[in-house]
Amino acid sequence: MRGQSSVAILGAAGVCILAVVLVVLFASGGQQETAASSIVVAIPDNPAALAASKAQEAEIVAALPGAADPSAKPMVAESPEKLFIVDTIRLKLNEAALRQGAHADDLAAVEAFYTAHTGPALWVTTAGISPEGQAVLGELAKAGDWGLDPGLFRVPPADYLPTVAEDQAATEIALSLAILKYARAARGGLVEPSAVSKVFDQTPHLRTPATVLTEIVATPAPDAYLTGLHPKHEQFAQLRQALLKTQSAQDIARLEVNMDRWRWMPESLGPSYVWLNIPEFMVRVVKDGKTVQSEKIVVGNPNSPTPVLSADLKSIVFNPERTVPMSIIRKEVLPKLQKGTNWFGGSSTSVLEQHQLTIKYKGKPVDPGQIDWEKVNPSTLTFVQAPGPTNILGKIQFLYPNDRDVYMHDTIIRSQLTRAVRAEGQQDPRVDNPDDLAALLLAEDKGWAKAKVDKLIADGNTVEVKIDKPIPVHTTYFTLVVDEQGQVKTFDDIYKLDKLDKRDDAAAGSPPVAGTAPIPPRKPANGSLAASAP
Repeated sequence: MRGQSSVAILGAAGVCILAVVLVVLFASGGQQETAASSIVVAIPDNPAALAASKAQEAEIVAALPGAADPSAKPMVAESPEKLFIVDTIRLKLNEAALRQGAHADDLAAVEAFYTAHTGPALWVTTAGISPEGQAVLGELAKAGDWGLDPGLFRVPPADYLPTVAEDQAATEIALSLAILKYARAARGGLVEPSAVSKVFDQTPHLRTPATVLTEIVATPAPDAYLTGLHPKHEQFAQLRQALLKTQSAQDIARLEVNMDRWRWMPESLGPSYVWLNIPEFMVRVVKDGKTVQSEKIVVGNPNSPTPVLSADLKSIVFNPERTVPMSIIRKEVLPKLQKGTNWFGGSSTSVLEQHQLTIKYKGKPVDPGQIDWEKVNPSTLTFVQAPGPTNILGKIQFLYPNDRDVYMHDTIIRSQLTRAVRAEGQQDPRVDNPDDLAALLLAEDKGWAKAKVDKLIADGNTVEVKIDKPIPVHTTYFTLVVDEQGQVKTFDDIYKLDKLDKRDDAAAGSPPVAGTAPIPPRKPANGSLAASAP
């Protein structure tokens, strides 16, 4: 009976196994018959046979269509997909929150770019911020290493994952605007120099926003593109090295101010140039990056500051005449001409003779004795001082035409050049040893010997020598300069300008992204906290 029971039980188990196999085969949806489906399952008559039957069952199930392969590798996640959301981007660009703090030219460029753009988003994908966008975020986070405030750039954190089209579009716009703001900041375009002080007569040399967008989209390394926007001047690079080394908040602030002033300089200073630095009271001639001559200068006092500007040296005048400013004529000359009388009842012109002044009307000499000084409008006349010991221009004048009518020249007040602080008188810079400076410049331009310059001076005649290859003249206001030994030298802020430089703090807020809570602030790699939002 025990044997028959065992057979019956095992037989029942075999029937169950067969039923399972048939059900699985039926569930396969009528797929092509396989070898496994034709296997006959024997009904074992002992426990060992039952174990073998179970192993055979496992082999059968494994062979069925759709069965998992235990040795197979896990499936790799799908690659991020591009987002075609340009219509949403165009709509989002109308939102005030996203436009806040952006320059009007940058907004216009982004609008024009996405109006013409028909491809996928540049900085976001279905998986979040794209690799190119991550590179941009990484460089923005390191803005402090370049003397810029990372908080200026309102961007999301690197792990931000927008999931709806509106948020993806907002993120795309935020990165594009941040790129343009960085490009503007790198070249000193966040503020007009003249808004800092009227002393600065400069215009930053900016790449147009449209150019920046076109170029950064085309580059495989957008982070390198952004760093490439900073000035290439050696002084800028050395100040940046000093910035990375210092821990003093005061030193950092002063370094940043001076680095910003380098951003306002022309991209190229020229292979040879003349460099006047106001706080240093020095002028240098620089050739191929090396100083070949340096001289002391006197600059204008704080009430009549020497302006900061760049212009080309066009000519050098020996024994120059001086056109006397009308302010001096009205204050010192005209009262004496109006009140003075001679023996014959006419006006006395002795003040003109005393200062060797001649009068010109529309460029032609006129007899001062024939002028009714009580009625004449002096602004219609030109008062010209002849060369001589009372002419404050001295023996040589260096002409580099500019909007401020400022020129460097010799001086007859030699004592001013002996003082440590040389900020006196009017705004024109006055230079020591002007004959040596003229000789060097004319030797470079024309191959002249020093003796020829000396003869022109000794002759006493007014002679203007044109420069064949105009030489840039840069008048600057740097209170920090790195010398040729790599040492940072500090100079007094004689015009009190270091404290006037302003930073753009319009990016302090974090506007919310549509459909989400505000994005939390991002902590950049350099340790400072940057406000961030798309």
